[in-house]
Amino acid sequence: MAAPLVPNTPASSLSRATGIAPGLGLCVLLALLAIRVRDASGLAALNPVVVALVAGIALRTAFRLPVWLRPGTAFAVRPVLRAAIVLLGLQVTAGQLLSIGGGALALAFCSVALTVPFTIWLGGVLGVSTPLAQLIGTGTGICGASAIVAANQVVRGKQEDVAYALAVITLCGTASLLLYPELAPLLGLGPRAYGLWAGASIHEVVQAVGAAAAGGPISVETGTITKLARVVLLAPAVLALGAWVRRGQPKGGHLGAPMPWFAFGFLAMVAVASTGMVPPAAIGGSKQLVPLMLAASVAALGLNTDLRALHAQGVRPLLLGIAASVFVSLIGLIGALLA
Repeated sequence: MAAPLVPNTPASSLSRATGIAPGLGLCVLLALLAIRVRDASGLAALNPVVVALVAGIALRTAFRLPVWLRPGTAFAVRPVLRAAIVLLGLQVTAGQLLSIGGGALALAFCSVALTVPFTIWLGGVLGVSTPLAQLIGTGTGICGASAIVAANQVVRGKQEDVAYALAVITLCGTASLLLYPELAPLLGLGPRAYGLWAGASIHEVVQAVGAAAAGGPISVETGTITKLARVVLLAPAVLALGAWVRRGQPKGGHLGAPMPWFAFGFLAMVAVASTGMVPPAAIGGSKQLVPLMLAASVAALGLNTDLRALHAQGVRPLLLGIAASVFVSLIGLIGALLA
């Protein structure tokens, strides 16, 4: 006769929390150090998520990850990450999105809807694994590191896939941040068109805003809101990607892509923020907390990433990321000239 299920008790909950605490504490410490490095450098575009990833991989390379740290790192990769994505929704309102006009919103939609499938298709042509191509596509088309770690909740790529995608997106996004201000005068772009181009095609929010700032106040306002429109598309994109992955599973077999309920939480937070009833302090707190949570989650990925397996990926994913970046840049430029 099967033993009856024992409900959770305070003692069992305390035991689970005690098991999670060391690994989670290490991830949070690495995240705090990454943010401190960003602040000390004076470079707003230096993403603490990437710094935390590098720190995690460095520790993993120097020392074998102890078994007692693994429950906490697993908790950081899943629940902490999903909570961060939900809280990210507080930073966007429907009023902000509508203020840039239908043409700009259509451009943001096209940037995501065309770039992600193009990158996955080109990845197949180049021989890049499907999960890695999906991660590079979402990172390029939507919002960089946040999109990659969120999409991996349904893609279920290897730790090395996530690390490589983050590295590629960081490299390409940084190149865009440096090149766009130099190219704008050559292309004859006005402030609004330049802001649209940056917001519709540069990967990270901070990179897009930083590049747009070179065009002045109108450019930075337009670029920021256009970028936020792409961020809002994170939720439907992850839902669509999850449905696609589930459709590819054998009938009756194990479904590798769970329903990403956190995406609905993200949309719910956007709706709440749009009411105007959220205290400014709560929104400001989310802007401080979300980068910390994302950095902690990616630090956990780094702690579980084998550098040798990362090196074995070769140069083809990098070429894919460059091609995807050029593709989304062209879409953004054409749309900015037409909008």
